[in-house]
Amino acid sequence: MKLLRYGPKGQEKPGLLDASGTIRDLSAHVADLSGAVLTDLDRLKAIDPATLPRVEGSPRLGPCVGGTGKFICIGLNYADHAAESGLQVPPEPVIFMKATSAICGPNDPILIPRGSQKTDWEVELGVVIGKPAKYISEDQALSHVAGYCVINDVSERAFQTERAGQWTKGKSCDNFGQTGPWLVTPDEVPDPQNLGMWLTVNGETMQNGSTRTMVYGVAHIIAYLSQFFTLHPGDIISTGTPPGVGMGMKPPRYLKAGDVVELGIEGLGTQKQTCVQD
Repeated sequence: MKLLRYGPKGQEKPGLLDASGTIRDLSAHVADLSGAVLTDLDRLKAIDPATLPRVEGSPRLGPCVGGTGKFICIGLNYADHAAESGLQVPPEPVIFMKATSAICGPNDPILIPRGSQKTDWEVELGVVIGKPAKYISEDQALSHVAGYCVINDVSERAFQTERAGQWTKGKSCDNFGQTGPWLVTPDEVPDPQNLGMWLTVNGETMQNGSTRTMVYGVAHIIAYLSQFFTLHPGDIISTGTPPGVGMGMKPPRYLKAGDVVELGIEGLGTQKQTCVQD
């Protein structure tokens, strides 16, 4: 099942994508794709999409999950990306937080912050939590997943690494977290560790990788995080990026106003963003 949210920013409605690629409205059944709704998606699977109202036209797609309490990111989770960053593979997952105010729709623009010279791209597999997870084991972890999605973990490298403090301010600018287009339920993602992923800038391929090369897999990450804090329904985990980011190029290459970024993950859909000066 491919779930989504559509409509103007802040007024998104819940929907699903039927087998023909038509958006169907779920508003009569759930208020939003958030919280407790994510804990019991079986009742949505029981609905015949043909009985749902068709959504006409091509509405804006919002982030595929609402009410996110935590946006948790894993750094340096691909060995070859760590190498291009000039850093060692960490002995444990590197955790940092991205402000939830960075979350936006999959095709919403990338806003280049004022004063930015080093805005960068990162295609990542997103994991959305469906039921609370605290002190769970790795073999329990995937049962706590509501679904998977595409995330662009946009980053301002100077803000992230060249100024005092932690990474958060380089990761949390407005529209630095495109999420979606769909929340794809686990029954359609038999192996989250075998998904091709790619990203282009102005049509030129920058990233072409696979979740196979993660250092720490999805199940390990969920179990690991649950040892430190409870994961709640709607929380998003962004699991790291393969090589090919602008920071790792020689010379480095960064985004500018007018650039077009496209990205996708096998079975999870695609995103397209135009860069705009904020």
